[in-house]
Amino acid sequence: MRYFLEISYNGAAYHGWQIQPNALSVQEVLQNKLSILLKEPILVIGAGRTDAGVHAKQMFLHMDVSKELSDISNLIYRLNSFLPRDIAVHQIFKVKEIAHARFDAISREYHYKISLKKNPFNLGLAWDLYSLNLDFNLMNLAAEKMLYHTYYKCFSRSNSDVKTFDCIVQKAIWIKENEELRFEVVANRFLRNMVRAMVGTLIEVGKGKCTVEEFMMILNSGDRRKAGASAPAQGLYLHKITYPLEAIVI
Repeated sequence: MRYFLEISYNGAAYHGWQIQPNALSVQEVLQNKLSILLKEPILVIGAGRTDAGVHAKQMFLHMDVSKELSDISNLIYRLNSFLPRDIAVHQIFKVKEIAHARFDAISREYHYKISLKKNPFNLGLAWDLYSLNLDFNLMNLAAEKMLYHTYYKCFSRSNSDVKTFDCIVQKAIWIKENEELRFEVVANRFLRNMVRAMVGTLIEVGKGKCTVEEFMMILNSGDRRKAGASAPAQGLYLHKITYPLEAIVI
């Protein structure tokens, strides 16, 4: 029987979502704790792979178990008691046997958080850019261009092993609230390092080092070397994953 889990985590202590040979990952911790509690080997498949230091406000994963879970509320309580404080389980629900946490997702939303003023409560949770006078309007003009573009090799990690660099971006906007900037981007899929490369390049636009026209040239180039440096991992959050629930939930 297959179940979906909705979780969130602070990624500061982990080498990303996916199991690594010599580093701690969120997937490894969850699999170990679930295997102990359910008394059988558990493999969890996530909706995506966050990089080292990246956070998730909403992540979904699926697991297969040999028998139906009878008291899900109690399992969630026990699992949260067993997990470290930086990982939380919010929901567990039964799905169709063919439901897949990664392949059935129809969109993903990432947020990137920037602190414009020193804030101890953002320590490790945002990119600190105190002294920059960024042109917020230009950054949004450049971001809007991505809504009409689909080929994103310029923002993909070098030597990425993917079949296509095409992504459909449905939303890309900067929002300013008090002393913080937040970049919100929604797409059907994302390439490795894509959002951090987007943010790093858009910051170059905000600094006046890259015009909107030059940003469009970077998009069309397909060349990662022409784009800006990747923004630091600590400001990035997997914010939301959307599924066609009628297709997966029993």
